[in-house]
Amino acid sequence: VQLVESGGGLVQPGGSLRLSCAVSGFTFSRYAMRWYRQGPGKERELVAHIASGGDDTLYADSVKGRFTISRDNAKNTVYLQMNSLMTEDTAVYYCHARNWANVYWGQGTQVTVSS
Repeated sequence: VQLVESGGGLVQPGGSLRLSCAVSGFTFSRYAMRWYRQGPGKERELVAHIASGGDDTLYADSVKGRFTISRDNAKNTVYLQMNSLMTEDTAVYYCHARNWANVYWGQGTQVTVSS
């Protein structure tokens, strides 16, 4: 099983980034997918959730209206489009897959928002 995040980096406040998480080793379309983040000195928190079929999404209040989670089941990939980034969004972002039997995590990608 592999979950490989990409797309992180350094961006100025107000900028945008698009994270990707490519998965292998399990049936992607049968798993709900999430993005979590952990900022410096903070606990890991849920950022966004998308159901296995892509028809249901949930967001943390802090990112509503700015972030969009999506998935492409044909490409075994989940995305997180992040707009209007703020310094408070600085964190390591983790991809997460879950169903009734299993939970998998990616290794994380660093997002730094700074001028």
